[in-house]
Amino acid sequence: MTQTTARPEALDWSVDTCTIGRAMEILGEKWTLEVLREVFNGIRRFADMRERTDIPRQVLTNRLHSLVACGVLRREPYQEPGARVRHEYRLTAKGLDLYPVLVSVKEWGDRYLAEPEGPPLTMVHRDCGAEIHGELHCGSGHAVTAYREIVPRPGPGAQRR
Repeated sequence: MTQTTARPEALDWSVDTCTIGRAMEILGEKWTLEVLREVFNGIRRFADMRERTDIPRQVLTNRLHSLVACGVLRREPYQEPGARVRHEYRLTAKGLDLYPVLVSVKEWGDRYLAEPEGPPLTMVHRDCGAEIHGELHCGSGHAVTAYREIVPRPGPGAQRR
């Protein structure tokens, strides 16, 4: 027997100004997260990123340019002795705010995609050495342990359809 369900309330909200969609315009391409992973891991120079990731040269150039243009990365000049000035890429405050996103993507990958011997990378707290984990909390400080406890609601910028 088929059970009818109520019409989802979310169908009443426009997605035209959705910040998830806007964020994915910046982050939604595979190479973008790989570039960010490298910068978070301390690899900031173009040649080092190419060597480590095998991202095609033009793709890497485009990703770095777009991340600089949207304010996630900034270019810093450096010069090796006897060489021309080059640039390395540093995270801005906007870029650093993406750390929880990368931690969450890593944790999901570790759970579902890691090799049998375990994940190739761990992230630890610099002070105590314990592994870090992403967690969700509500504004009142309660830990959200079951994701079905989360209910989407229109925010202050929501537009009715």
